[in-house]
Amino acid sequence: MSFLEVLYFIIPSAIFYAAPLVFTAIGGVFSERSGVVNIGLEGLMVMGAFIGIIFNLTFVDTFGSMTPWMSIVAAMIVSGIFAIMHAVATISFRADQTISGVAINMLGVAIALFSVKMIYGKGQTDYIQERFVRFDIPFLSDIPVLGPMFFKDVYSTSILAFIVAIGAWFVIYKTPFGLRLRAVGEHPMAADTMGVNVTKMRYIAVILSGMLAGVGGAVYAQAISGEFSHTTINGQGFMALAAMIFGKWHPLGALGAALFFGFAQALSIIGGQIPYIDQIPSYYLHILPYVLTILAVAGFIGKAHAPKASGVPYIKGKR
Repeated sequence: MSFLEVLYFIIPSAIFYAAPLVFTAIGGVFSERSGVVNIGLEGLMVMGAFIGIIFNLTFVDTFGSMTPWMSIVAAMIVSGIFAIMHAVATISFRADQTISGVAINMLGVAIALFSVKMIYGKGQTDYIQERFVRFDIPFLSDIPVLGPMFFKDVYSTSILAFIVAIGAWFVIYKTPFGLRLRAVGEHPMAADTMGVNVTKMRYIAVILSGMLAGVGGAVYAQAISGEFSHTTINGQGFMALAAMIFGKWHPLGALGAALFFGFAQALSIIGGQIPYIDQIPSYYLHILPYVLTILAVAGFIGKAHAPKASGVPYIKGKR
């Protein structure tokens, strides 16, 4: 297998595995740009994966080939509602944002696994019939070198992930909404003085983070695992959180970091089919994504600067 053939093999897989991380990391960007730390991304992804699979299995006869997309919508709505709990606790009641996020993680897993046990009588759901499938992008897939690498055997969810990342960059940096969002995350009192409703903006941002994390969970469950169990979302939310930090709280930075982690995950799955890498013991490849996550956060947490008001509850009239 030549070097070019290796790239043709691993790059589409890296983008495929990165897509769920992109959605979730962008969700984290919205929340933390508003000043609310959201480490509950794992629990929100779990809820998205759970709802996505349950909806897919329940309504596959109704929606047919559109079922995976409808499942994403359902997961987005439910995870957005689930995120309201984090918003109420941290914004309205000014609870510790880290503790609230941990509670969301624990609660999401508990609700999902208990519900699966009650519905199916076992620890996992059945496998879904309708999944996202690969396709070639017309004309672009015929481009020499780049075509087979980026435009052949792609998933629609991967394309959507890039669109969401670019759209988030435009919204945050090029629109009045984005300006207000960044203002409440940097200096909420100044934003409040200028007539920006800090509480409203933070609620919107946290709900958006829940919705996007739900999309990430549903995409992972329907494109990669094909079912839901306690191992379906196994640290993916924390990887997305690391991607957000690694990307310096910037949508395009988070996209690049998610692609980096997606590459590590792809290598852990298909590395046994690549020359030379197949000589590495499989357990080293399987721990690679988590080791890189730790190294990325440890290496960049001191260099990256979160929004100044991140993690600080806002009390009107007090600095």
